[in-house]
Amino acid sequence: MSTKKRLGLGLATAALGLSLIGGGTYAYFSDTADVQAKFANGTLVLNAQPTTIIDVNNLKPGDWMNRSFKLKNAGSLDIHKILLKTTYNVIDANGNNTEDFGKHIRVNFLLNGDKIDTIIFWTTLDQLKTMTPDAIENDIFIPWLEERGGKLPAGTSDELYVQFQFVENHQDQNQFQGDKLDLTWTFEGYQGHGVEK
Repeated sequence: MSTKKRLGLGLATAALGLSLIGGGTYAYFSDTADVQAKFANGTLVLNAQPTTIIDVNNLKPGDWMNRSFKLKNAGSLDIHKILLKTTYNVIDANGNNTEDFGKHIRVNFLLNGDKIDTIIFWTTLDQLKTMTPDAIENDIFIPWLEERGGKLPAGTSDELYVQFQFVENHQDQNQFQGDKLDLTWTFEGYQGHGVEK
C-alpha cells in the first residue's frame, strides 16, 4: 500500500473515531411532556322584547298608556349592570313649537303588573334624555332585579312595566297638535368584576 493510501486511510480512521467520540457526547435518555390550555370566552347578550313597546295615535293632554316589556339575558354570563339611554326626536307638525314636546311626556316606572298604580320612579322624557341611570344601582328597576341579587343571571328575563303620560298642565298646549315623538330606549348590559376561575 502506498504512502498516500495509508495516509488517506489513517485520516479516514481518525475522522471516524472523532465522529464516534463526538456522537457519544450527545447520547442521553430523554422524555417530553406537553401541557395544553384552552380559553373559551363567555357571551353577554341582552335582548328586549318586544322591540316596539308603544305605538299610539290621537293623543291629547291627560292621556296615559301602560306598557310592559322584557329584558332577557340570552348570553352565558350574568349581567351586573344595565344602563338606560334615552334619545328621541320630535316632529313639529306646524313649525310652531316653543317648547320641547318631551317635557310634556312623563314616564312612570311602575312596580309590577299586579300593582300597576304603584310608581317607583318618574321623570319626563327631556329629563331622562340627560340621564344614564343604572337600572340596578339607582333603584329604577330594583323591584324586579333585587330577588336575584341585583343582577340578571344568564338565561333569565325580567318583565318591566312602564306608563307614559301626556301631562295636562292646564295651560295652552295647542302648539303640540299633530306633533309626533319618536323614542328610543337603549339598555346596555355590563358584566360583573372578574373572578378567579
